[in-house]
Amino acid sequence: MRYIDGPSVHCDVHVEAAVPRVWDLVTDIRLPARLSPELQRVEWLDGADRPLVGACFEGYNHHQQLGEWRTVSHVVELDEQQVFAWAVTDADGRFGEPTSDPATSMASWRYELEAEGGGTRLRQSARIGPARSGVTLALERWPDREKEIIAFRLKELRAGMEATLCGIKALAEKGA
Repeated sequence: MRYIDGPSVHCDVHVEAAVPRVWDLVTDIRLPARLSPELQRVEWLDGADRPLVGACFEGYNHHQQLGEWRTVSHVVELDEQQVFAWAVTDADGRFGEPTSDPATSMASWRYELEAEGGGTRLRQSARIGPARSGVTLALERWPDREKEIIAFRLKELRAGMEATLCGIKALAEKGA
C-alpha cells in the first residue's frame, strides 16, 4: 500500500428508506459535520446552495494530531439519486502549495446509491491523494512506515464513514 497508488476505503449500509429520501440526506453537505468525528462544519461557496458539478464548498476539519484546517471541495460528479462525488483541495496551502484544482486533490469522496429491496444500498468511499495532505507530512517524517501510516489513516476514514452512514441510516429510517 503506497500513497502514490491512491489508497482508498469504502463502507456500505442498507437503509430502509427510498432512494429519494437517502439522496436528500447525502446531498445535504452540512449533515456529515453533525456525524463525523473529523469534519466540523461545511458551507457552500460562491452563491451555491446545492450540489451541481463545479459547485464548491468549504469544510473545516479537526484532527487530534494535525489540529484544524480548511479545505475547499469541488463537486466533480453528480448523477441524480445515484452518485454525488467531490474532490477536496488545499486552497490555503496547509500541507503544501495552495491549489484549487480538483485534479490535484488531497482526497476524493463519493456517495453511490442504488435501490435495494424496499430500501437503498448506500456506499461512501474515499481515495487519498494525489496531492499533499496530513498523510504526506507523516510519510516525510517516517518514510519507512508508509504502509502503517496509510493503514492507520484508512482506518480513521473508515471509522468516520461508519459513523456518518449510521447517522444517515438512522435519520432516513426515522423519516421514512
